[in-house]
Amino acid sequence: MKIKIIGIGSYIPNKTVSNTDFDKHVFLNEDGTPFGYPNEVVIKKFKGITGIENRRYAETQHNASDLAFFAAEKAIENAGIDRETLDYIIFAHNFGDVKSGTHQTDILPSLATRVKNKLDIKNPQCVAYDILFGCPGWIEGVLQANAFIKSGMAKRVLVIGAETLSRVVDDHDRDSMIYSDGAGASILEGTEGESGLLSYESATFANEEANFLYFGKSYNPDLDPDIKYIKMYGRKIYEFALSQVPCAMKNCLDKSGIGIDEVKKILIHQANEKMDEAIIERFYKLYDKTAPKDIMPMSIHDLGNSSVATVPTLYDLILKGKIEGHEINKGDVIIFASVGAGMNVNAFVYRH
Repeated sequence: MKIKIIGIGSYIPNKTVSNTDFDKHVFLNEDGTPFGYPNEVVIKKFKGITGIENRRYAETQHNASDLAFFAAEKAIENAGIDRETLDYIIFAHNFGDVKSGTHQTDILPSLATRVKNKLDIKNPQCVAYDILFGCPGWIEGVLQANAFIKSGMAKRVLVIGAETLSRVVDDHDRDSMIYSDGAGASILEGTEGESGLLSYESATFANEEANFLYFGKSYNPDLDPDIKYIKMYGRKIYEFALSQVPCAMKNCLDKSGIGIDEVKKILIHQANEKMDEAIIERFYKLYDKTAPKDIMPMSIHDLGNSSVATVPTLYDLILKGKIEGHEINKGDVIIFASVGAGMNVNAFVYRH
């Protein structure tokens, strides 16, 4: 038996923030000193590396659990199921609900419980819980759903990835331009057919890599040092991703028994365009191949990096014909892959 994604949905906030909206920001170095060049140069360099032109921020009245609920409603509708038949709700996030204008994380009750409440599911045997796994959280949720279904503990699982990163960024850190808000949700169940999850790979590197992403104080020394923001060592993450993600993808593909030439699409976490391109190039080099031109769809240009939401959102947009030049057809083999805080790396091979 395999597990199959029978429903998919996403929620993309309407509020668009463009690169030019950062024109007046006071960007600082880690030691609090100003850059030696204007924001126009900062923004131009940023776009050249990340590919990001716009990103989406949640409306003031919405939290991460609200975005997740909107995406879950769409996934349930897309699957055409009775929500009372869900056995598990697995919610991947990193920072919980952070109300607009505050910096306090709220995870009590769990965000999965909040979504179950919003969905008005009465069945107490529908178990709801959160996972913290960095940006690869949605993929890890799919792997957990796979284990539950194959073990007989569940027949149907809702896996969500949602985040409001715009509320945990340091406005004085140029990396803040990367992050965005959004949600993606999927319904999974067992199948005896050809479609479904074929193989997977997952790993945590927690020695010197453990703090490549961390919660730290603002670069502005005048701000309260006890208020923390998402921070990262970008160069170290880039080098780590290039060394580990292609290998994880290869291990995963080799376990599936599928040949590299059969892969139709690679849906990779939308973290940084140049990094993603380098990962795919190195992955194909492991097979002495050149990456096909249209193998890697991208949504980061207009949506930014919404962490756990990027991969399911990208999948949803392609299936709904909203990523120009890309489509997924029945029988197509797809590799889903991600990397993020942990440092965690995971992937799965899937036949649509």
